[in-house]
Amino acid sequence: MKQLVHSYDNYALSVSMTTRNPRPGEEEGKEYFFVDKKTFEDEIERDGLIEYASYCDNYYGTPKDYVQKQLERGKDVILEIEIQGALKVKKKFPTALLLFVMPPSAAELKKRLVGRGTESVEVIEKRLKRASEEAEGIEEYDFIVINDKLDECVARMHSLIQAAHDTPPRNEEFIENMRKELEAFR
Repeated sequence: MKQLVHSYDNYALSVSMTTRNPRPGEEEGKEYFFVDKKTFEDEIERDGLIEYASYCDNYYGTPKDYVQKQLERGKDVILEIEIQGALKVKKKFPTALLLFVMPPSAAELKKRLVGRGTESVEVIEKRLKRASEEAEGIEEYDFIVINDKLDECVARMHSLIQAAHDTPPRNEEFIENMRKELEAFR
């Protein structure tokens, strides 16, 4: 997702809020907004999140205000979220485009998680178990994108997102205006 945002000007990567501790090198407001459990639950209470979920014993959520500011700047906002949150977003915003980005194999997923060197064996095992559970919901997504070669994956995501701009559900106002104009020819 970082490469997509870096390669094209029209995207903004949403910064999620989480109750997990920062990993080495992560910065507040850049990778995540790091908060305690009470602060996160206060955001839930005030309806300040587009979606939220509990994942591997921590909360993760998408702050509404941040996303709205990016949309007002004319950006396509990318939410890098797990399946619970993605399905909540799709329910609230039916025209949201869901891309399930996945490695080419389960073995590669494990290799990448271990290769990070940022999490314990227990956390890696939880993440792999969770990935297995999430695989049950892949059919709910609009497209699957295999992240094997980074440049190809980024180009594919960009082309799918751009194509989605031209679907009828995302152009209802234009369609209605065209119908009104065409009515004059009857």
